[in-house]
Amino acid sequence: MFQPNMFDSHHHLLEMTHKTPENEMDMIRDDEFESKSGTDIMEAASGDDQDPNQRPKKKRYHRHTQHQIQEMESFFKECPHPDDKQRKELGRRLGLEPLQVKFWFQNKRTQMKAQHERHENTQLRTENEKLRAENIRYKEALSNATCPNCGGPAAIGEMSFDEQHLRIENARLREEIDRISGIAAKYVGKPMLSYPHLPPGASRSLDLGVGNYGAQSGMIGEIYGAGDLLRSVSGPTEADKPMVIELAVAAMEELVRMAQAGEPLWVPSGDNSTETLSEDEYVRTFPRGIGPKPLGLKSEASRESAVVIMNHINLVEILMDVNQWSNVFSSIVSRALTLEVLSTGVAGNYNGALQVMTAEFQVPTPLVPTRENYFVRYCKQHADGTWAVVDVSLDNLRPTSVSRCRRRPSGCLIQELPNGYSKVMWVEHVEIDDRAVHSIYRALVNSGLAFGAKRWVATLDRQCERLASAMANNIPAGDVGVITTPEGRKSMLKLAERMVMSFCAGVGASTAHTWTTLSGSGADDVRVMTRKSMDDPGRPPGIVLSAATSFWLPVLPKRVFDFLRDENSRSEWDILSNGGLVQEMAHIANGRDPGNSVSLLRVNSANSSQSNMLILQESSTDSTGSYVIYAPVDIVAMNVVLSGGDPDYVALLPSGFAILPDGPMNQGGAGISEVGSGGTLLTVAFQILVDSVPTAKLSLGSVATVNSLIKCTVERIKAALSCDKA
Repeated sequence: MFQPNMFDSHHHLLEMTHKTPENEMDMIRDDEFESKSGTDIMEAASGDDQDPNQRPKKKRYHRHTQHQIQEMESFFKECPHPDDKQRKELGRRLGLEPLQVKFWFQNKRTQMKAQHERHENTQLRTENEKLRAENIRYKEALSNATCPNCGGPAAIGEMSFDEQHLRIENARLREEIDRISGIAAKYVGKPMLSYPHLPPGASRSLDLGVGNYGAQSGMIGEIYGAGDLLRSVSGPTEADKPMVIELAVAAMEELVRMAQAGEPLWVPSGDNSTETLSEDEYVRTFPRGIGPKPLGLKSEASRESAVVIMNHINLVEILMDVNQWSNVFSSIVSRALTLEVLSTGVAGNYNGALQVMTAEFQVPTPLVPTRENYFVRYCKQHADGTWAVVDVSLDNLRPTSVSRCRRRPSGCLIQELPNGYSKVMWVEHVEIDDRAVHSIYRALVNSGLAFGAKRWVATLDRQCERLASAMANNIPAGDVGVITTPEGRKSMLKLAERMVMSFCAGVGASTAHTWTTLSGSGADDVRVMTRKSMDDPGRPPGIVLSAATSFWLPVLPKRVFDFLRDENSRSEWDILSNGGLVQEMAHIANGRDPGNSVSLLRVNSANSSQSNMLILQESSTDSTGSYVIYAPVDIVAMNVVLSGGDPDYVALLPSGFAILPDGPMNQGGAGISEVGSGGTLLTVAFQILVDSVPTAKLSLGSVATVNSLIKCTVERIKAALSCDKA
């Protein structure tokens, strides 16, 4: 008999080894380095997007001012290795960013080192030429020499000692010259970017048309290997790092202006409920940026603000720690990796922190392709105390000029408020080829509710409420049931958090997955994939089959959410409960909305031969979407958790539902907007252990059973909700 469950995502974030602050960029090229302005840097960064038939424009540069150079030269003579505090003070005095000062000193040290090595190189070449000349003279003398005994040509052996000595010395000098030349070229030359190897004929473009998405996923898996796409991207070369910092500084300025601007840059809608970015005004305001929009890409820009229950310093820490960031935004960020930390910040905080990252963003359905970005993230505290964190794409450092998704300056401004609250202003601005989005999700994606600022802010607000609930020391009056201690409450919330993250990691169209479509090409076909679980205490060992399907319902999302999370209606759709009575044993509220809660359910099976089953369930909702996620749990293991024990060793295979609107609703009571019908986009996902032996082969019977199970569940949901269409 199958056990419903879920598997934890098999791809784990890699941990990066950070270099020491003084050595991290000592290998930056060149004595010819000139600091580019932010706008010119970004013009250079967009070179891949220019018309290849046009002659490239000569890049414009400007040096630091003579006064800035003189001051830094003078400081260099006294102290060639300034610390963070000295760089910050010097930057304040000269009107430069601390990172720009840091790069200048690193370039200066590199310049001195390169000059010294070139001088040594010249000396070696001169010495080698002298030896060559001597070698030639010896050979000529050898050819003209005569034997003193017979008067004939001298034997070769009489000169072999000197000739052998010359050969050895020349070989040594040649090796030394090659070594020095290689080192010098690394500093003053123009090295090729070290891009990951692609198979012959493989293209980085994911533009595979609007056909069956299952086929597209399969092709991604074929070319790159499951889970290899993000990991194949390397950090920037030493030669590129000055450009990265200049680009980040310019992006920070653009983000602040975008967040604070009004008309004509942002144009409000008729009812003032939404606003649109004027692309013409944007181009006029930011004429270069990261370059013109590539052909085939469309712009998506949105802005949203909210007050959240979290300290501003904690928010900055979450955004700058890749593990915390991907955990808090697990429903949006399917995978993320910090490739290199260029700066850890100054004065013991993240002010000035700079890191190169790669991430994949998702919607919880296999029908919407993920968006992969390679970008730099920059954090800065501004003079008024506001913190800002900005991302901007580094596509120019990748091996192709064709990009499916470019991230223009995007991020948030965080303002401190009293009592531990913060005001967040979020800006999302991307250019995307979204032709592979399935038609039933197109209105949602076009509205910005799928990837836009509104979803980021709504998710952050809900997660801040959840974190505040998890940190509460006293059990609120709304919490009922078998939880009797704060430790038990925290353990249960921690277990539920892992369950949710595991569900989100396996339900989308991440390139780490290869979904297989079981039948036809309809929107509601079942897609499946298999995974092996071994040596993971958080998942049962064996073969796990994941199955998911997405479809449209002519019912309001709130009605679908309330129906699926209510234990009293569970028997109407949950086949595995076998019609048994479902009772809530414990309840933890973790947000203002009553739909945000964690529950422990007991299924009293009508079949007396089956033992009672416990189900851990978390439901969550915000203005952009809702989730009902659950997993059967072992009674003995849950007793350990409820007593405050470690929840990491409880095996989980979560299943559940992602409930999204099919488009935006009008706010003024005029009914449904033209792009949304007021219906629901529902994704149903099961993860089931089909064999407890990890090396076993998946049988066709197991696939057929799971396919039948998920289709039967869908039919039950449709039947139950068809009688009261909203």
